[in-house]
Amino acid sequence: MLIFWQYSLPDRPPGKRNMRKIVVVDHPKDWDLKLEDVEVVDAQTYLTDEQYTDIRNARIFNLCRSYRYQSAGYYVSLLAEARGHKAIPSVTTIQDLKSPTIVRAITVEINELVQKSLSCLRSKSFTLSIYFGQNVAQKYEKLCKQLHDHFQAPLLRAQFVYKDEWMLQSISPVPVNEVPEHHRKYLKRFAKAYFSRHRFAGARLTRKIYDLAILVDPQEKAPPSNEKAIQYFVDAAESMGFYTELITKDDYRRLAEFDALFIRETTAVNHHTYRFARKAFAEGLVVIDDPASILRCTNKVYLAELLTKAKVPIPKTMIIHQDNRDQVEAALGLPCVLKKPDSSFSQGVVKAKDRASLERELNKMLADSELIIGQEFTPTDFDWRIGILDKQPLYACKYYMAKGHWQIYNWNGKKKQEEEGDDEVVPFEQVPFHVLHTALKAANLIGDGLYGVDLKEINGKAYVIEINDNPSIDAGCEDKYLKKDLYASIIKSIKRRIDNHKNIRTDE
Repeated sequence: MLIFWQYSLPDRPPGKRNMRKIVVVDHPKDWDLKLEDVEVVDAQTYLTDEQYTDIRNARIFNLCRSYRYQSAGYYVSLLAEARGHKAIPSVTTIQDLKSPTIVRAITVEINELVQKSLSCLRSKSFTLSIYFGQNVAQKYEKLCKQLHDHFQAPLLRAQFVYKDEWMLQSISPVPVNEVPEHHRKYLKRFAKAYFSRHRFAGARLTRKIYDLAILVDPQEKAPPSNEKAIQYFVDAAESMGFYTELITKDDYRRLAEFDALFIRETTAVNHHTYRFARKAFAEGLVVIDDPASILRCTNKVYLAELLTKAKVPIPKTMIIHQDNRDQVEAALGLPCVLKKPDSSFSQGVVKAKDRASLERELNKMLADSELIIGQEFTPTDFDWRIGILDKQPLYACKYYMAKGHWQIYNWNGKKKQEEEGDDEVVPFEQVPFHVLHTALKAANLIGDGLYGVDLKEINGKAYVIEINDNPSIDAGCEDKYLKKDLYASIIKSIKRRIDNHKNIRTDE
């Protein structure tokens, strides 16, 4: 399958041959809509019949009348997850629907859309019915989509009240038998549209065992992987039995369709990449980068504390705040390096050359964050980058500084060739032991995911500069030594994690 970087993203083709999609209801009469490739079964049969226990690949659309704790509807989603099936809604979603805290958080997040969507109403309360992500009135389409993104259940009812402004008071499942008669025709239409978009089963030219989503941003200036590398990931995945699809931030609500999420977009905590990782992890997907790694790696303050405590060598470092800012020059000397806690790709990292620039940059950074990082200025011709996966080294590179600059990237370069320094891929046998050992020790403090550890080598000792949860893997750079085997290694890891996850669920 050829994927063009300019994407218009292709429509998702039919799903796996051996993937079944099953609508579960309390009583067969609750669902009288016949849809191609959709089975309908009553809850008792799904819960007790061994033929459903033994299914390896299935998506379960739980339309039971109640998701109350220990009800049949609750157990349908619970046992679906235990069997390795994809349940919609998941048990996590069922619990979120009961949580006033979650509802309040969602209200804040989508407040602007709520006010805009309900601005014409003159009443003090409003009920919004959401059937498979849609409403009978098209003007509420965006609001329905947002709520369905957060609470992936087939049928929902959102209650809004007006007190100075519109607020989401509650959101709850709609029992399928309680859908008003005059809404039934819309329900059927929306269901047909939903299942036609989410083609989880049907004929395919080749048998696919897994579904992999790769999250990308076509507009990102310096993405972690260039278009050719993305294509190599797709090729490697499909050769191992994956159906692979490039998704963007607009595909949040579709995560439950996949077995794994691979993030190839620069990550941050206060960003949709973290929300994708967190939701995918909660849904039981294999995730690289996992949410814990994003939290740990994207905050330089956390890394400084973690590495110092573990006695991993780092340049002389200081956590700076308003009360100790006057001590920076004495502690680190000038020039020194200042870093925003969530800096990446050399952005948010500055060199304070003298006292005036130090004060100026401290004022800027401390206005945005209570804590920032200061480090001793340690110039070198290049930084080492050791790629690590599953707690084992994957590749080694030297990244040289941009021409006439002290960093790898010079975002103020006047010419393209001045923006980024050269790179050199190095076989492991040529990497100094202390560089490799220090990189592994640092990365293994984070987890067993995919990491890129940046180090400086000074006087025969390696110093960790940072740990990246979302390291660059570009065609023509990091893959110069391993070539396509680099992409295959990462996909094999994802496949192994999926298999281990399914085996754990089966054992339980």
